[in-house]
Amino acid sequence: MLQPASRARQDLHDRLQARRGEIEQAVLTRVCAVSDPSDPSGAADAEYTEGIRVAVTAAIDYGLKGVIARGEQRPPSIPLALLAQARIAARRGVSLEIVLRRYFGGYALLGDFLIEEAERRGLIGDAELKLLLRAQAALFDHLIAVISGEYGRERGSQSDTLEKRRAERIRRLLAGELLDTSGLAYDFEAHHLAIIASGLGDAKPLRELATALDRRLLTVRLDESTTWAWLGGRRQLEIERLVELTSAQWPIGAPLAIGESGEGLGGWRLSHQQARAALPIAMRSAEVIVRYADVALLASMLQDAVLSTSLRQLYLAPLARERDGGKGARTTLRAYFAADRNAASAAAALGVSRQAVTKRLRSIERKLTRPLPACAMELEAALRMEDFKDLPQEA
Repeated sequence: MLQPASRARQDLHDRLQARRGEIEQAVLTRVCAVSDPSDPSGAADAEYTEGIRVAVTAAIDYGLKGVIARGEQRPPSIPLALLAQARIAARRGVSLEIVLRRYFGGYALLGDFLIEEAERRGLIGDAELKLLLRAQAALFDHLIAVISGEYGRERGSQSDTLEKRRAERIRRLLAGELLDTSGLAYDFEAHHLAIIASGLGDAKPLRELATALDRRLLTVRLDESTTWAWLGGRRQLEIERLVELTSAQWPIGAPLAIGESGEGLGGWRLSHQQARAALPIAMRSAEVIVRYADVALLASMLQDAVLSTSLRQLYLAPLARERDGGKGARTTLRAYFAADRNAASAAAALGVSRQAVTKRLRSIERKLTRPLPACAMELEAALRMEDFKDLPQEA
């Protein structure tokens, strides 16, 4: 028996909310699959890709609000995260076509989930479903109009300044083009160390850092919150000195990701690529500075969606089925790995007997259906990824 329209819509909304994680993952996968070779941001641009994740969550919230909204109501306010991401896309040079294709892909998927749940157990009749889909289409049209307008205003506000032309030149050099670099006032044949600063108000701290290290500075202001920089000199920079200076006087809330020292134009590019790979970790780390050499494997694992998802499913999901959600097993394993896989040292760190730790490890092996020595490297990597996930995100 069909339910009254308002109650049926609420039930439909609740059903979709119950599948929220599945919906978000499906939409995110579809959105990330829409790409363009000319998109300059790339998968390693931490702010842009993290913004996509936030925007997907906000867009689904917006769409689900429309499920229970009455037709005569004003459409829900467009989430600020969507407006911010439209501006970031415009600044990064992502085409409006790509932005809108991502929205259309997400909208189609959400519609599929909506119809699937609506038809299950005869929750909503055909007439009511048509009204609901019509309302969702109107809501989506409103969203697209606002996002397109925000994108257009941001693009229109970007004047063709000398700084922007300089930034474009550096982007082309990073992309491998052979260009005349004489106008950039930087020696590309020297030794380089790339830096990416997030949340930095202006380049003054970078200039002071370059002066203290006696280095030539090259910077690109990507937007108001992200700056690319290189420190260049005739000798290789001692990174320990840089860490010492930034630890003492770097602005709070402006994490730094740094690559490794490189020489020549190739080393300049590679150091920047390393800094970009370390940036997602720096943005969630409590440390002032995150060096690529310290997080290289973790950074690579996090960029490989198949690997990171597989490690979680193979090594963390079986532990999560315990009564405590696997907390005790993960604590034991972290102590065990921190003690160089020595059960006695792990027991001392945990304040329990060696026999207790050995018993816990045997129980973990049974749950994983494989001996620890055979999968210790993968299991430790999965735990490191979980540690990263739980770190606070910097604004």
